[in-house]
Amino acid sequence: MNQAELWNPTRGCAWVDLQPALDAMLEPFVALLGTAPRVLDVGCGTGATTLALAREAERCTGIDISEPMLARARERAAEAGVDAEFILGDAQTYPFAAGSFDLVVSRFGVMFFEDPVAAFANLRRAGSALRAIAWRAPAENPFMTTASRAAAPLLDLPSPPPDGPGQFAFADPARVERILADAGWREIALEPVDVPCEFAEADLLPYVARLGPVGMALADQDAATRERVLGTVRAAFEPFVDGARVRFTAACWRISAAAPAR
Repeated sequence: MNQAELWNPTRGCAWVDLQPALDAMLEPFVALLGTAPRVLDVGCGTGATTLALAREAERCTGIDISEPMLARARERAAEAGVDAEFILGDAQTYPFAAGSFDLVVSRFGVMFFEDPVAAFANLRRAGSALRAIAWRAPAENPFMTTASRAAAPLLDLPSPPPDGPGQFAFADPARVERILADAGWREIALEPVDVPCEFAEADLLPYVARLGPVGMALADQDAATRERVLGTVRAAFEPFVDGARVRFTAACWRISAAAPAR
């Protein structure tokens, strides 16, 4: 399944339904991206980052391949009275006007390109600077791997392809540097950041049941299997539960780069 099929509608609808919980979980990352007069938000999803940056930028544009997520982003912009533009398209191939943005940002959106070198070359033509957040290694992110580890004895979970698109595709900093250099970016830097995150405990099971490898696998299971898997997975998350809140530390890279002067 390619990325467009994956995010339309399966994961896209799940992200829309879980948008408040995911916004709460990922809110701390917005401040790490910076701002500029003209900003492009890659993999903007339901628009939380785009809307936050649009309040400071002269022009902020979000792009995503998920139609249901973009529909929600446009609704949110209208509800908030925020002037932001949203493009339904693939940032890897979309024909951006050369030099049309001062800053290209992404909060966990750049790990899913089918051809990352081509994608970042396209983004380099569009923008002068890059700032992105991506996950470090799975071993450094026990919260993000708990569901798969707990469910593995009960479900046939696919292994992610080596260097293929996926959550941890940018875990290896040397690979990220090679991709960006081959795409023509310069002044490349990867800074490790450890970010405290939290969300409501009531949202934990819906999050596990709808997203990630476990959520995808559960879609095809019968009710008894789903109940057994979710009970096992919920118990595994107990170390992260603090009363009515779920708390964890996200181990990430803050990636920055500059495009050569035109």
